[in-house]
Amino acid sequence: MPLTYPIAEQTLDNGLRVVVSSDRAVPIVSVNLWYDVGSRHEPPGLTGFAHLFEHLMFQGSRNVESGQHFALLEAVGASLNATTFFDRTNYFEALPSGGLDLALWLEADRMAYLLDAVNQENLDNQRDVVKEEKRQSYDNRPYGDSYERLVRLAFGDSHPYGHMTIGSMADLDAATVEDVHAFFRTHYGPNNAVLSIVGDVAEEDAFAAAKRYFGHIPAIPKPPAAPDGTIGPLQGVFRDDVVEDVPSDLVTMLFRLPADGTPELDAGALALDVLAGGQSSRLNRRLVRDEQIAQSVSGGALPLIGGVSFGTLTGIAVEGVELQRVEDAIAEEVEKLAAEGVTEEELLTVQAQAERDWLEQLSTCSGRADELSHHALLFGDPDRINRRIDDIRAVTAEQVQAVAAEWIRADRRAQVTYRKPTDTTDGEQQ
Repeated sequence: MPLTYPIAEQTLDNGLRVVVSSDRAVPIVSVNLWYDVGSRHEPPGLTGFAHLFEHLMFQGSRNVESGQHFALLEAVGASLNATTFFDRTNYFEALPSGGLDLALWLEADRMAYLLDAVNQENLDNQRDVVKEEKRQSYDNRPYGDSYERLVRLAFGDSHPYGHMTIGSMADLDAATVEDVHAFFRTHYGPNNAVLSIVGDVAEEDAFAAAKRYFGHIPAIPKPPAAPDGTIGPLQGVFRDDVVEDVPSDLVTMLFRLPADGTPELDAGALALDVLAGGQSSRLNRRLVRDEQIAQSVSGGALPLIGGVSFGTLTGIAVEGVELQRVEDAIAEEVEKLAAEGVTEEELLTVQAQAERDWLEQLSTCSGRADELSHHALLFGDPDRINRRIDDIRAVTAEQVQAVAAEWIRADRRAQVTYRKPTDTTDGEQQ
């Protein structure tokens, strides 16, 4: 039976799609703005720009001084942030419902007038912030560059998903103010965004407020489509073996998967959950509990819409256990699932886990607003949030095995390993 969250949608004259879900249970409202720009939209030479704007959007606009976006919202009890991903960038606030007008005004001001504040000094400052983030999150953190290495192996530099959102520091260094302004004008307009408002507000009041604050912003020319990333399963094993000072030896395998929005992706995600999704998963039972060769195992799918998704499996070796044993055991379980499939009991278990996770996501106004923007922007259908559980329940054991047999195979993977240095090895091996 589908969920029944109330959803209303209007499109303003300038193309901004506004989605409202009224929930008067508590005096809280969430504002969530998704822009149809992520790292897959970045042309060669401009990598990292979507993520750079995640920072620049908080540095002031025509009517808001630098640092005031956070200060004004936090003063009325808001929590707020932004994230950048392969397929989109989002900006969001949750606050007492009396602050809705403030949140909408601030979002509209930076959509319309951000470039008033993007000058050389601001650009240089935020470039340095991004570089420090890369040092902290990627370069100087154990295993921090694992996904950077994996997507390069799995897709190559020319594929839309071949680089991470942090981008190339060389590209950011080379960026001029004119480059940055042009990127913003190309992607950050009302007709390339979805605004979701969820919580303690009447539908008609939410739509009126959206029109009041965003309705005057002119549409931008239709942005160029992201390059098509359609690609099949990996053919072969692509490795990156790293020796460096890490806490424990680790292996992560990456498998290409079908694109999001398809039953095949749902089946592939459930296959990975059977292998590594929780305490009852096959890999946890074998590697952690029975053979005690791994400290932990984890994994799951990363849904993407640009023609392909991917999923991972990770094992961290117990101290003193050769990492090759962990790698071999994971590969054996991958092949066993492809050959023999999953049991009905296993399928029901991972479907129930996925249902629980989905209900938890939708249980808060913030989570619901994020998913409404997600499904409106990437699928043109915010009501998908009410049907997702039925989609997951509809997946059969036969579909899980079929997708695993085609996509999740030991000989169709990219892999990165991290091993501690020994007395006879030093440095990094590529």
